[in-house]
Amino acid sequence: MAASTAPGPETDPAGTAGTAASEQAGSPAGGTTGSTTPLRLLRDRVRPHRGALLGGALLTLVGSGADLAMPMMAKYAVDAFAQGRSPVGPLIALTLVVLVGAFLAAGGRYLLARTGEAVVLHARRRLVGRMLRLRVAAVDRLTPGDLLSRATGDTSLLRTVLSRSIVEAVTGLLMLLGTIVLMAVVDLVLLGVTLLAVLLALGLLALLMPRIQRAQLQAQEAVGAMGSLLDRSLQAFRTVKASGAEERETAAVTEAARRAHDRGVAVAGWTSVSEVTTSVAVQFAFLAVLGIGGARAVSGAMEISSLIAFLLYLFALMGPLGQLTDGWTGLNSGLAAVRRIQEVESLPREFPDGTDGTDRGDSGDSGTGDDTDGTGGAPPGGRPAPVGVAFEDVVFGYGGERAPAHRKVTFEVPAGGLTALVGPSGAGKSTVFALLERFYDHDSGTVSVGGRDIRDWPLAELRSAIAYVEQDAPVLAGTLRENLLLAAPRATEEEVRRAVSRTRLDGLVERLPEGLDTQVGHRGVTLSGGERQRIAIARALLRRPGLLLLDEVTSQLDAVNEAALREVVVELSAETTVLAIAHRLSTVVRADRIVVMENGRVRATGRHEELLGSDALYAGLAATQLVADGAGGVDGAGRPGPAAPARAAQGSSGAV
Repeated sequence: MAASTAPGPETDPAGTAGTAASEQAGSPAGGTTGSTTPLRLLRDRVRPHRGALLGGALLTLVGSGADLAMPMMAKYAVDAFAQGRSPVGPLIALTLVVLVGAFLAAGGRYLLARTGEAVVLHARRRLVGRMLRLRVAAVDRLTPGDLLSRATGDTSLLRTVLSRSIVEAVTGLLMLLGTIVLMAVVDLVLLGVTLLAVLLALGLLALLMPRIQRAQLQAQEAVGAMGSLLDRSLQAFRTVKASGAEERETAAVTEAARRAHDRGVAVAGWTSVSEVTTSVAVQFAFLAVLGIGGARAVSGAMEISSLIAFLLYLFALMGPLGQLTDGWTGLNSGLAAVRRIQEVESLPREFPDGTDGTDRGDSGDSGTGDDTDGTGGAPPGGRPAPVGVAFEDVVFGYGGERAPAHRKVTFEVPAGGLTALVGPSGAGKSTVFALLERFYDHDSGTVSVGGRDIRDWPLAELRSAIAYVEQDAPVLAGTLRENLLLAAPRATEEEVRRAVSRTRLDGLVERLPEGLDTQVGHRGVTLSGGERQRIAIARALLRRPGLLLLDEVTSQLDAVNEAALREVVVELSAETTVLAIAHRLSTVVRADRIVVMENGRVRATGRHEELLGSDALYAGLAATQLVADGAGGVDGAGRPGPAAPARAAQGSSGAV
C-alpha cells in the first residue's frame, strides 16, 4: 500500500473542496464522491426497502383516492334531491368510501413510518461504523459536534423524506392527475381555466425550488456548526469555568445559533413563498371558475350539480398541490442530508486487513469485520512472545506548513526489556507511537514490528499485538469493569482482579459503592487523574501484548503509587517489550536502553551512564531533572544516588 501523509490544514481527505459553511462547521468537504448525485445516493439507500415503500405508497394512494370520489358522490346526491329521489344511497356509498379510504391511508402511513425507521437504523449503523473506522488523520480535521449532527439530525431527515416527502410528492402528482381527469369529465371549459392557473403555479415553484434547496443545505450546515462550538465548550467544561470564559463561550455559541436561525428563517421564507404561490393560483382559479361556471349554469350550458362538483374538485386541488410542494421541499432536505452523510462515508477509512479499502463496496458498513475477537495479542491461555521494533530512515510529516515530525529516524528496540524515548517537546517521540499504531502512515523509510514491515501486518492483528497507554488516559462513560475490559472483553475475573491489584486499584474498588460495576461518569469525571492513569495501565495489562507503549504514564501519580507502578513496568519488561516515552529520571535510569530524540531525529542511544558522558543534550536534561527533584544524591559522574529515584518520583515532569 502506498504511503500517505496525514492531511494538514491545506489538505482535504475527501478530495473535494468544501463550502464556506462546511469549513466553518469543521465538516468534511462539501460534495459527494465522484459524479454520484444525491438523488442516486438516496435511491441506493431506498433500494433494499422498495417493496415496503411501494406497498405503503399504494395503500396511501388508494386511501387518498377516496377523496376523489367525494365530489362526484356529492353531485349524485344533489341530482337525487333535484329529481325528488332519495339521497340515502349516494350518502351511504360516500360514507363507506370515506371509512375505507381512511383505514387504507392509516395502514399505508404506518407501513411507511416503520420502513422509514428501518432506513434510519441502517443509515445510523452504517454511518457510525464508518465514523469509528475513519483514519485518525481524517478525524483530526473534524469536530465531534458536527459528526453527531450528521449521525442524529441528518439521518432523522431520511425518515421524513422516505415516510412522507417522496410519498407525498408521488401521491400529490397522481392525485393531481386524477383530479384533472375528473374535472375534464365534469366540464372541459372550466378545466381549461383551471389549468392556466395550475401551470402558472408550477412554473413559479420550479423557479423557487433551487433556492429552497440551497437554503436548506446551508441551514443544516449552520446547525452542525453550532453543535461543534457547543461540543467544544462542553468537552472543556471545567476549563471554561476556571478561565471565567462562560460569557465568551456563550456568545460564540449564541452567534452560531443566530446564524442557524437566520438560515432557518431563509428556508421558512422561501417555503412560505412557494405555499402562497400555490394558494393564490388556486384562489384565482376559483374566482374564474365561479364567474365563468356561474354564467354557464345560468345559461343552461351546465348543471348546478356539475358546478358544485367542479368547485369541490377545485378545492380538493389544494391538497395535491400542497403535497407536491411539501414533498419537493422535504425531498430537498433529504438530499442535503444524504449529501452530508456521504461526505463522512467517503472519507478515508481503515480496514482490519490493513489495505486501503479500494473497491470494497459496503464491506465496512457496520464497522465490524475484525478477524480478532478483541482478547488482545495473546493466544488463548498463553502470553505472546515479545516483539522488537525497528525504524530505518523514517520520514513523516503531518502536512501543511508544519515541519516534518520525523527526518530519517533510525533506531532499534530489541524484543523484550524496557526502552525509553527521551527528548525535548516536539522531538517526535509521540509520533513514534502514532506510526507504530498506524494512526498515520510514514512517508518513506521502513517501520518494522517483530521483524515484519508494518504495512504487511493486517491492521487488526497489529493492534491486537500492541497495548497503548496514552498520557491523558481516556476513560469512557460506563462502569469501571467495562473500562478495564475495553481491550480484552473475554478476560476472566481472576485476570481482572490481578490487573487491579498490580496497578494498586484495590483501594478504589473497595471504596466504590458497587465495586467494579460502579459508573465512573462521563470521561471518568468521578475519578482522579492518577486513578484514570492506573485504569488505563490495568486495561493494557489485560490485553497481554507483545509490545507495550507507555506515554509518560506516571505523570499524575503520587510518589508511592509511582514507585509501585515503576516496579510493575520493570516486571512487564521481563515478559514483553516495553517502549516508554519518559519525562522523569526515575523511569529513565531503569531502562535497558535509551533513545534520545531532537528535532525529528535520533541523536544518541545507550544506557543512562553512557549517555551522561557522551551526549550533551541528555546530560543537560538529566541535570535539569535532578535539580528539579532537589537531588543532592548524585555521585561525581552525575549518576543518581540511592535517594535520587525516590526524589525524582516527586519531581516535576521535565522533558527528559
